[in-house]
Amino acid sequence: MGYELSMNTTPSELFTSLADPTRRAIFERLSRDGEQTVRALTNHAGVSQPAVSKHLGVLKLAGLVRDRRDGRQTHYSVEPQGLAPLIDWMNLYGAFWRDRFDRLETLLKRMDQ
Repeated sequence: MGYELSMNTTPSELFTSLADPTRRAIFERLSRDGEQTVRALTNHAGVSQPAVSKHLGVLKLAGLVRDRRDGRQTHYSVEPQGLAPLIDWMNLYGAFWRDRFDRLETLLKRMDQ
C-alpha cells in the first residue's frame, strides 16, 4: 500500500482518522475480533474492497493498525500503542476537569454554610 507507520501521530490526527464512521467501525471490528483479512473486513464494512483498503491505509498511517502479508492476503490487526497520544491527551484533560470540579465542590460547600 505504500503507507508508512507514524510514530509521531498527534491527537488531532488520531481524532481525524477515527472520525469517519466506516473507518471507526473497521477499527472497532479489529479491536473486538482480532486480526482480519481485507476480504473479511470488506464483507462486514458495507463498502467496496478499494474503499476498505483506503480506510485501512489511513488507519495504518495514523499508527492504529498494522498489516502482515501471508502469500496473496494481507491481514490487519490493531496496534494498541497507536492510541497512546489519545490516552495522554485524555489524562491531561481529565486532571484539568478533576481540579475544576474539586474547586466547584469547595465553592458550593462554602455557599451552603
